[in-house]
Amino acid sequence: MTMATKNEIFQEHLSRYLVADTQSKGEILTHVCAVTGMHRKAAIRKFRVLQLRDPAHQEGRGRRVYYTKDVDAALETIWSTANEPCGELLHPMIAEYIAILKRDKMWKHGDEATGKLLAMKEHTVRRRVSGFAWGHRKQKGLSATRPSLLKTIIPIFKGPWKDKPPGYGQIDTVAHCGSTLLGDFVYTVNYTDTATYWVIPRAQWNKGQDATKESLEAIQKKLPVPILGLHPDTGSEFINWNLKHWCDAEKIEFTRSEPDKKNDNMYVEERNGHVVRKYVGYVRFDCPLVVPLMNELYDVLAFYLNHFQAVRRTQTKERVGAKYKRRYEKVAKTPYRRMLEHDAVPEAVKEKLRAEHTPLNPLLLKKEIDRLIAKILKVQKTATA
Repeated sequence: MTMATKNEIFQEHLSRYLVADTQSKGEILTHVCAVTGMHRKAAIRKFRVLQLRDPAHQEGRGRRVYYTKDVDAALETIWSTANEPCGELLHPMIAEYIAILKRDKMWKHGDEATGKLLAMKEHTVRRRVSGFAWGHRKQKGLSATRPSLLKTIIPIFKGPWKDKPPGYGQIDTVAHCGSTLLGDFVYTVNYTDTATYWVIPRAQWNKGQDATKESLEAIQKKLPVPILGLHPDTGSEFINWNLKHWCDAEKIEFTRSEPDKKNDNMYVEERNGHVVRKYVGYVRFDCPLVVPLMNELYDVLAFYLNHFQAVRRTQTKERVGAKYKRRYEKVAKTPYRRMLEHDAVPEAVKEKLRAEHTPLNPLLLKKEIDRLIAKILKVQKTATA
C-alpha cells in the first residue's frame, strides 16, 4: 500500500476520530491498523499530525514568527561576507556591512527584512548564526617550534599587556607542512598587535633567520604605527643574534615567552587559528611559487580582517574549579576602531586610516580572498601533480 493511499484512509476516518469517545476511537484505530498494516501507536501519531494540519483545528498557538526566512537570508549574507564569525563578533558589524553593500548596490534584500535585521539583538544573532555554522569541524596542525640554545639573550615577559600602546606586538610562525615536518615548505610569520588586535601575516620559504627578518621588515612597513616591541615564542627563527641586532638597531624592545607556555603569547596564538588556519587551512605548501601568491592574499586579508572583523577582548579571567570563567567586552570592535579610539595613536595616522577605510567593501574583499585562495591551491596542486 502506497503512502498516498494510507493518507486517504486516515483522511476518510479523521472527522469521526476527532469527535469519537475512547471506545469508538479504539474501534477506528483497530480498523485502520488492520487495513494499513501500521502499528497502533503509529496510527495514533498519524491522526495527531492530520489533526494539527486540519484547517478546522488550526488554533495558531505560540508566539508568531517575527524573524522570517527573508531575515535569515539577509543575516546569512552578512555572515558569509564576514567569513562566518560567531554571533558576538558579527552583531556589532551588521549595520556597517549593510551600509557598505547598499552604497555599492550589492544589497539584494528588502526593506522589511533589512529593518528587522538591524533591530536584531545579539543573543538572537548568536542563536541563528549557530544554526548556520552547525557541523563545522576544527582541525589541528603540527608544531614546528624548537627552543633555541641562545634563548638566554632575550628576557622573558609574562605581562601585563593591557598597558602596552599600539606597536607592541606578538609574533609567531605557522608551518604549512601538511602531515609531516620533513622537507622544505612555506611558513607564515604572524604579527598581532596586543593593544588593537591589528594583524599582519607574511609568507616565507622555510623559517631561516634572514627570511624571518625580511618578513618582519615587510610587516613593519605595513603596520600603521611604528613597531615598539616584539614578543615571540622560543623558536630559533626568532631567538638569534641576527634578529636581536635588528631590533637593537630599530630601537625595538625584544622579549620572549617562557618555553611551553602558550598563554605568554596568547594574542598571536589565537590569531594563528582564527586567521592563518581559517583561510589557508592545513594543506602542505612545498612549492616556492606559492609564496608571492600567499603574500598577495595576505595583503588583501589584512584589509579585510583589520577593517571588518570584530574582536572581543577578555576583561576578567577567574578560575572556578577545573575551569576558567571569562568575561568579555560587551561590544566587539574591529582593530580599525580600536586604532581610532586609542589615545596613543597620532591624529595623522587616524586620518590616514579613515581615508583608507572609506572606499573598502567587505564583500569585494571576500570575493578577492576566495579567488586568491583558489589560485594558490591550484598552483600547489599543479606543482605536486
